[in-house]
Amino acid sequence: MNILHISDLHFGPRHWEGDDQMLLDKINSYNNADLVINTGDNTTDGLEDEYLKASSFLKAIQCKNVISTIGNHDKRNMRSHELFRKYICDSEIISIPQSVITSKKHLFLDRKITKVNDNFTDVNTIRKFDIKGKRVVVLTIDSSELCSDDGFVEKEVLKAVSEKINQIEYDHILLLTHYSILGTDECPLKNSAVLIDFVHKHKIKYVFCGHTHDLELMRTNDLYNGHRFNHFRCGSLSSSNIENDDNMFVYYENLGSENMHLHLIRIFRKQSKMSFKDELVF
Repeated sequence: MNILHISDLHFGPRHWEGDDQMLLDKINSYNNADLVINTGDNTTDGLEDEYLKASSFLKAIQCKNVISTIGNHDKRNMRSHELFRKYICDSEIISIPQSVITSKKHLFLDRKITKVNDNFTDVNTIRKFDIKGKRVVVLTIDSSELCSDDGFVEKEVLKAVSEKINQIEYDHILLLTHYSILGTDECPLKNSAVLIDFVHKHKIKYVFCGHTHDLELMRTNDLYNGHRFNHFRCGSLSSSNIENDDNMFVYYENLGSENMHLHLIRIFRKQSKMSFKDELVF
């Protein structure tokens, strides 16, 4: 299974100063990707015009399976979750009853005040794919709170997702989330231990995230539970600070096999010129 990982497009005033078409051509050159995964912050302020631009970019990626999760910048207004579902994600959302006691801020909006169509603000999905004869399940867990830069995962939502997982037969299961569940950040996932427990519970081997615009490739081994997982954090496709090297995407070749390779594609822009550097990590 071959996976191409992008993150943090930030369409809007924080979008990068590079050539989007040239970037798309480079992404589409990896034409044997089975999945393209996008780990959030498609927009800068969750505005409709930003979602339109992000949607146009993602639809231009020449892979039939493009999967996106929502980020903190995507949830900066009360309609953000509706706009994300309209322009980015058309999959069925896993929700919970409003009568359930929850801890996540603004998980349910007051419909009488906001006049939104859907007052449940979390966007969590399960998608199933048949890839090279293997049944692959991809989870997207909403780790962002409405109008907040800190992350939070709702336990009751994870319970609902777990119930769905237990009804599915699969060979591989992948988790996409915006916030890192292992790394540190000035705007962190505040209850990351809850999501780590979820990963151990379902024996998830591969977790993908974004958020910080920094590359992080980690492997953790829980000696007590006897489970290990790989944690891949991608950089950004949006940095306007062109002197840094955080503009990148990652290509995972033969994921899950002994012949797995990880390719890091760095993106550089100097004045009007743009270049790529392909780096074989292992």
